[in-house]
Amino acid sequence: MLDEAREAPDAVARLLAADGDGYLALGAELRERPPQALLTIARGSSDHAAHYMAYLIMARSGRLVTSLPMSLVTLYGSRIRCDGLVSFAFSQSGQSHDLVVPTRLFRDGGARTIAFVNDATSPLADAAQWAFDLHAGTESSIAATKSYIAQLVAGARVVAAWQSDAALQRALDTLPSVLERATQQNWQRALDVLVDANRLFVIGRGLGLALAMEAALKFKEVCGIQAEAFSGAEVQHGPMALVDEGYPVIVFAPRGPAHAGLVALAADMQRRGARVLLAAPVTTPGSELALLETGTEDLDPIAAIQSFYPMVEALARARGLDPDAPRHLAKVTLTH
Repeated sequence: MLDEAREAPDAVARLLAADGDGYLALGAELRERPPQALLTIARGSSDHAAHYMAYLIMARSGRLVTSLPMSLVTLYGSRIRCDGLVSFAFSQSGQSHDLVVPTRLFRDGGARTIAFVNDATSPLADAAQWAFDLHAGTESSIAATKSYIAQLVAGARVVAAWQSDAALQRALDTLPSVLERATQQNWQRALDVLVDANRLFVIGRGLGLALAMEAALKFKEVCGIQAEAFSGAEVQHGPMALVDEGYPVIVFAPRGPAHAGLVALAADMQRRGARVLLAAPVTTPGSELALLETGTEDLDPIAAIQSFYPMVEALARARGLDPDAPRHLAKVTLTH
């Protein structure tokens, strides 16, 4: 897991160097024939990457994006209307039935279907009209790292191409060097606080919520911590009642519209007795876990998760667990 997390900057560089014509063609297609509906199809870490892309599309274009409950198709047999539909499927392996079947169904129904997958020969890649290789290379670790980061970048790349956004594309081009530095960030403070934790809130908002969701999953997968992700707004609508003296909380507050509110929430939780770890740019008062800035605040969550992965791998080992062999889990999960 650690080796593959450290390979992410190179994986992103490969992704950005490849398939340029394909991304430009997809962007032109979306401009010439604007979608009437957009949805994402994904599970696990891939769903968190889909959430990031969906939020980026909604924030920048005002178009709503739906996350498909795949059982509507695979269990209930619902006939989703495909007129004007564009679907985006995200997967590391491209093997799971409940991603392949909806993608094929939508394509057969006339929808435009796009897949981001780390195996260009997979059933999902074959099912989609547009298939983009993540170029992450072989990922053996059960806990996804570099493939997740590649998915985040692929989603942002689609948005840059769709909107002809040269500034976003320039920021993407400089991302590998930022990720190299992000890998080297010292997050030892999180190990000191969380080594004996058995429960945890992970909080983000906006584009950073996908980061909180992924971090919470990794705490569960490799550290055996019951970690729950919440938006900075949602956590105040009930979950806050669980916070008592010493309750561990990580607040991810990268730059952006949600930053100030998340920093204020972190301070409020500290007053309530929580043990808060604030992950924020170093200029943020109270920041204990440094977040690097990229070429645009929209990409900052990608650098943040790059800093997180080495820490969570080390935390698992500090807790006496093997992050490369989490119990009950396999690399490819075939759900229906």
